[in-house]
Amino acid sequence: MTDASSRRCAWCGTDPLYIHYHDTDWGVPERDPRALWEKLILDGFQAGLSWITILRKRENFRAAFHGFHPETIATWGEAEITRLLANPGIIRHRGKIAGTIRSAQAYLRIEGREGFSPYLWSFVGGAPIQNRFTSATQVPTQTPQSLAMSKALKAEGFTFCGPTITYAFMQATGMVNDHMTHCPSHSRVAALA
Repeated sequence: MTDASSRRCAWCGTDPLYIHYHDTDWGVPERDPRALWEKLILDGFQAGLSWITILRKRENFRAAFHGFHPETIATWGEAEITRLLANPGIIRHRGKIAGTIRSAQAYLRIEGREGFSPYLWSFVGGAPIQNRFTSATQVPTQTPQSLAMSKALKAEGFTFCGPTITYAFMQATGMVNDHMTHCPSHSRVAALA
């Protein structure tokens, strides 16, 4: 009999933080609009980096960005950008920080208009797509849904949200179940749909 670690999705490797993230967060359907926004922003900060880098800095990001409350961040300006650029606990990239402020403003417009969570979930028809991949080579880097989400988010004013980033976001937030079928998390996440 094999243990869970040998059947788990291979991408999380052996790092305990990554394993915990895989086993408890990744692929779990998320409907909370603020949590969805935070994840989308962190995926944007990941651009050009590995997710484990962001995961290791996630608590620093949460502190630096005041809990990722869009209502607060939407009011920020140059003083806050300067403060964040001096913070070694986060990714110090002016474009990504400024983009987060613009994205907070876009979030508020969408939330007021139709709700941020229903807006994002509409790209998958409101329910998680249940993939049944047996090999990591089968998993796409983008899909028509992630392309449509990327295009729509950019039109709303979001940045760092290309179709590869939006697909990773959809995987992480459970809009698609991309756990391998042999992974114990596949059936657990499917049951949450």
